[in-house]
Amino acid sequence: MSRHPEVKWAQRVDKVYLTVQLPDAKDSKVNLDPEGTFTFSASAGAENHLYELKLDLFDKVNVEESKINIGVRSIFCVVEKAEKKWWKKLLRGDGKLPHYIKVDWDKWVDEDDDSGPADFDMGGMDFSKFGNMEGMGGDDIEDSDDEDEFMKPEDREPENIEASKSEDQNKEDGAALGQKVEASPSK
Repeated sequence: MSRHPEVKWAQRVDKVYLTVQLPDAKDSKVNLDPEGTFTFSASAGAENHLYELKLDLFDKVNVEESKINIGVRSIFCVVEKAEKKWWKKLLRGDGKLPHYIKVDWDKWVDEDDDSGPADFDMGGMDFSKFGNMEGMGGDDIEDSDDEDEFMKPEDREPENIEASKSEDQNKEDGAALGQKVEASPSK
């Protein structure tokens, strides 16, 4: 008996993003036909359970322009729509989405917010462009003009708190400690 992997989806006017979440998938097979039938199968887990999936997408797709990236934790698919229009749902038919299909809110854009075709192909992402991330630890913080910014409150020099308090605050503090506080004449 096969199982269903979790699938996340989002769309733009020109494409649908499908992410099949199946860590350590082995022997992954993905097929997409022009009529919009998406099939997936793979084995995963310590016992090599079989996972299968067949989705009848809402409309026709452009197989030649679609892309699939099989990663260690998931299979990411950019499915190009045959016609650039918003689908009212992911799958054909009148039924509800199966429980294992969820909206990918990280990629979701509302129809009103979509400014046209988007190039959201994570497969070609180059993380080296983010620069050198070394030196991000606490010991490598550069000296700044404001040393107190990086100091714990208990390590800071005590400030003259009494001078910064109002006369009423000093009276309240003294009364709370059981001390008699003399009122100074106001100027």
